[in-house]
Amino acid sequence: MKPDVSVVIPTFRRPEGIRRAINSVLVQDGVKAMVEIIVMDNDPDASARGIVATLDNAPRWPIVYGHEPNPGVANARNAALSLARGRLIAFLDDDETACDGWLAGLLDTQEKFNADLVFGPVRGRLIKNAPHKDYIEARFTREGPAQSCLISTYYGCGNSLLKRAKFFNDPPLFDNATNEIGGEDDMLFSKALNDGARIAWAATASVNEDIPPDRATLKFSLSKAFAFGQGPSQTCWQHRDIAGLAFWMLAGLGQVGVYGLGAAFMWALGMDGRASMLDKAAQGLGKALWFKGLEPRFYGDALL
Repeated sequence: MKPDVSVVIPTFRRPEGIRRAINSVLVQDGVKAMVEIIVMDNDPDASARGIVATLDNAPRWPIVYGHEPNPGVANARNAALSLARGRLIAFLDDDETACDGWLAGLLDTQEKFNADLVFGPVRGRLIKNAPHKDYIEARFTREGPAQSCLISTYYGCGNSLLKRAKFFNDPPLFDNATNEIGGEDDMLFSKALNDGARIAWAATASVNEDIPPDRATLKFSLSKAFAFGQGPSQTCWQHRDIAGLAFWMLAGLGQVGVYGLGAAFMWALGMDGRASMLDKAAQGLGKALWFKGLEPRFYGDALL
């Protein structure tokens, strides 16, 4: 029987992460829909194949394993979507675990608001303690309204749900140019927003995102802040919104000046919150320096 929803989990060399992510989906309660789980292994060595095989022993919902040997975040998502059969697609990352009621929350919100896109909360949590703990966890955290509702913005792909009929008219969905730098979801969802998509927030559809030691550093978080700052300017350029691009570049320069000086002052005094202030300056720098070739590389061949 054809599933109602496909839960897509791309993975790249995170054996324990993918195991936890799959198990967190298999124990979801309150779900009346037919579900399938799509695991897309983006490791050229297919390292997740054996893990999926150990879990695929008459589980509650079928687990479909796929292998995309060409590394890249867009490659992995597109390959997973080629296997997905559901009319709704839910995305979970391999460093995320779904909380109780996650899938039911996404599905109920989508139905209530007839939404084309649904997003839910993400709580970042360090695997091991690290300096600037509160700041780093906040950088990986996504918050929204206390109640489920329609919203006028979009978030990242991890912990999201989309309606197949709205998006599958022009595959591939995700731009392969983003394979190493990310932002493939921003490009897709910003276009959907411009096209009038109905976007909803599912307040009860929470996931936890585990932050490994190699990402639990100030350098990595500031690189993510810089890339996040590039987003608005790059989106304006994508839509050839020159006035909007000029606005964001000027705003970014202002952020660099104000928050950069503030961060320097706070750092000199060892004040709490100095990392968050520097984060705002890094975001501003990203808005100003949004040009192709300056994007930090987090995925794909950059990890090999």
